[in-house]
Amino acid sequence: MNAPLMLSTVTVRDADLADANEFARIAAFVTAHIDGTPFHLPEWVVAVARGCDQVAHYLIAERADGELAGVLPLTEVHSPLFGRALVSSGFAVGGGVLASDPGAVAPLVDAAWALAERLSCPTLELRGGALPQGDGWHRDQTSYLGFARDLAADDDTELLEIPRKQRAEVRRSLGFELTVETGSGPHQRDDNYAVYAESVRNLGTPVFPKRLFAEVLNAFGDCADILTVRREGRAIASVLSLYWRGTVYPYWGGGTAQARALRANDRMYYALMCDARGRGCTRFDFGRSKVGTGAAAFKRNWGFTGEPLAYAKRAADGEQPREINPLSPKYRLKVAAWQKLPLGLANRIGPWIAKGLG
Repeated sequence: MNAPLMLSTVTVRDADLADANEFARIAAFVTAHIDGTPFHLPEWVVAVARGCDQVAHYLIAERADGELAGVLPLTEVHSPLFGRALVSSGFAVGGGVLASDPGAVAPLVDAAWALAERLSCPTLELRGGALPQGDGWHRDQTSYLGFARDLAADDDTELLEIPRKQRAEVRRSLGFELTVETGSGPHQRDDNYAVYAESVRNLGTPVFPKRLFAEVLNAFGDCADILTVRREGRAIASVLSLYWRGTVYPYWGGGTAQARALRANDRMYYALMCDARGRGCTRFDFGRSKVGTGAAAFKRNWGFTGEPLAYAKRAADGEQPREINPLSPKYRLKVAAWQKLPLGLANRIGPWIAKGLG
C-alpha cells in the first residue's frame, strides 16, 4: 500500500516483511493469539509466495501507541487459468483476520478490499478468522469441515482411542514389514514429493510445485518435518507436517498404489500421532475436508468430529467469485482426464497449473 489508511482507533498498513524486527513482531502476535494458526505466520506467507512465484502482502492494524491490534496475511495470486485473487491465507486451509481488538476487523477487511482493487484482483478470499459483515460478501459455512482432537497420553491408549474398525486397519498395518522414517533431508524431500505427486494425480488434481514444499520446510526449520513409510526401502506413504504450539498439522501427504494393500497410510498417521507426542504435541489437526467426501469419512473413522469452517469471498461488481474447488461439477471431466495422464506428464505440467490455485 502506498499510504496508511487512517481510522478512528487503528491505522492499517502493509507490513515490511523484509524488516526482521517487523517480521518477528508479527510472528510474536500470531503466536500469542489464541486463534493464531501456522497459516497466519509471516513465515508461511513468504514461503508460499516464493514457492509458487506469487506475491506476499501482510496487513497490520496498529493502535496509536504502535501496539498491534490485528493482522491479515495475504497472497496475491495470478493465474492464466484461474484469474487473479487476493487470498488469506494463500495455499492454506486457514487464515483470515486475526485481531485482539474487534475494532480492527472492519478496517483490515476494508484495507484488504482496497488493496485487491488496486492490484486488479477481482476476488478477495478469507479463509476463517473474523468474518466481515455487510453486503457484497459470499459466506460459506457448509462446504468444509475441520478435524482436530487431543492426542492420548501414550501409544497404546492412542490406539484404543481410534474407533474399532479403523483400529483394526491400524493393527493390520503393524503386521506388515514396514519401516517409518522421519527427517527433512534431500532424500526425504524427494521421496515425499514423489509419493504426494502420484497420490494427487490419482485423485485427479495437479501437484503443487516442488519448490513450495522446500520453501515451507526451510521457513519452519525444526517446526516441520517429513514422516515416510517404506516397504523394502521404497517410499510408499509420506506426509509433510508442521508443529506449532503443541499441535501437529499433517499437511501434504499421500500414498502410492502399493500403500493401500499394505495399509501404509494407516501406519503413517498412527506413527505421526506417536511421533508428535514424543515431540511434545498434545493435539492432532487432521486438516479440512469437503462435506460428504471420502476424505471426511476417513477422518471420522479415526475418531475425529468435523467442525464447520467459515470462509468468505467478495467479488468486484458484475463479477462472480472465482471457483477452484476440484469437486465442482464444472471440473468433473477435467478431474477424470487428469487421473488418466501418465505420471511423468502430470508432474511436468501440474505445478504450472497448481501454483495459480492459491
